[in-house]
Amino acid sequence: MSRTADIDLVFARPVTVDAVVRALAGEGWSLQEPLGIYVVNNDDLFDWQSTSADQAAEVLTVVDSPDNIDYLVGVCIYHSAAGTGGQLLLHAGRSHCSFIPTIDRRGLSEAPALTDMAWYLNALVPPLLAMGLASYEARDLVD
Repeated sequence: MSRTADIDLVFARPVTVDAVVRALAGEGWSLQEPLGIYVVNNDDLFDWQSTSADQAAEVLTVVDSPDNIDYLVGVCIYHSAAGTGGQLLLHAGRSHCSFIPTIDRRGLSEAPALTDMAWYLNALVPPLLAMGLASYEARDLVD
């Protein structure tokens, strides 16, 4: 048995990866190694590309380029004060994104196997409201 946790975020209008990362930076989030992007190619394979943090601006330029608007792209984000992070995936069209807590996922104190979704929602949702966040859906499921 494995556990899957994610938060889907829906915006009223398209957003850029750069704008989302900048909004989250105000709440302590940053791009974190392995900083990477991936683009869904024609056969639905994902190819993470790692780079150093000093190339973050270049990576954001690539993922936000008009040539990639029709592809799923992602970056890793990390909250150093909380010691957790994950993958931020922006879907084609950029009005829908997902966060998957893959870096030292926070568990509930009373039930560590369950993801502390309230913590993640409180850390992600408020800074995204000004960007037109319209709704979210959080899941923590056993596969």
